[in-house]
Amino acid sequence: MFTVTDRERLRGRALELAAADARVVAGAGVGSLALSEGDRWSDLDLSFAVADSASLADVLTDWTRHIGQEFDAAQLFDLAAGASVYRVFLLPGCLQFDLSFTPASQFGATGPKFKLLFGSAIDKPHLQPTPANELFGYAVHPAVRARICIERGRCWQSTTGSAVRAITPSVWLVAFAGCRPFTVAALTICRPRCVKTFLGRCRFSLQPNDLLTALRAAIDGLLLEAAGLGDFATRVEPRLRELLQA
Repeated sequence: MFTVTDRERLRGRALELAAADARVVAGAGVGSLALSEGDRWSDLDLSFAVADSASLADVLTDWTRHIGQEFDAAQLFDLAAGASVYRVFLLPGCLQFDLSFTPASQFGATGPKFKLLFGSAIDKPHLQPTPANELFGYAVHPAVRARICIERGRCWQSTTGSAVRAITPSVWLVAFAGCRPFTVAALTICRPRCVKTFLGRCRFSLQPNDLLTALRAAIDGLLLEAAGLGDFATRVEPRLRELLQA
């Protein structure tokens, strides 16, 4: 696995690239390392402002080439958020690097985890949390898809990319819906009772009955955490329970 030294070397090199690139006019640390030292396992998140007269796509292409060649980085995916583009890399040692670029006229903090490193940023309203009802809806959808995959005999497909997301007033809690019963890393941020419920019912198996057991545990955890949503969750609960019928 990567070391803190590896992460700091990448950070230093990224800031050197920024200083040498006239198109990059500001930069900030974001994410877990923005306002603290993070920990041994924190990934690296850096955000840069691109002069409005320059092509953001060209900057991203050039930086991708540099990062790829110098650090043997694999490009995983891009994520667009408003005017910003986030490109996620995976480096040797499983160091994740989230690199984002934004036009300078729109560069600024959208949340508290933002530390300006050079240049200037505009004042922007912080993004508001997604309403709990909406998050609950996002959680129900993959649970339904996982159940249909099981019925179709696509047991492996039912284990990939689907998560039941439960919600408390301040944080959302993740439990995999129909996921690999032995994949439980995401459960570490759940309340202990949800983890205990989930782990107590899961087996090291991709058999349909065991996948249904995993899905049942995830749905139980979701409904447990969604109890505060009142009538909204109450209306959906019978339909979720229908997923578990033979």
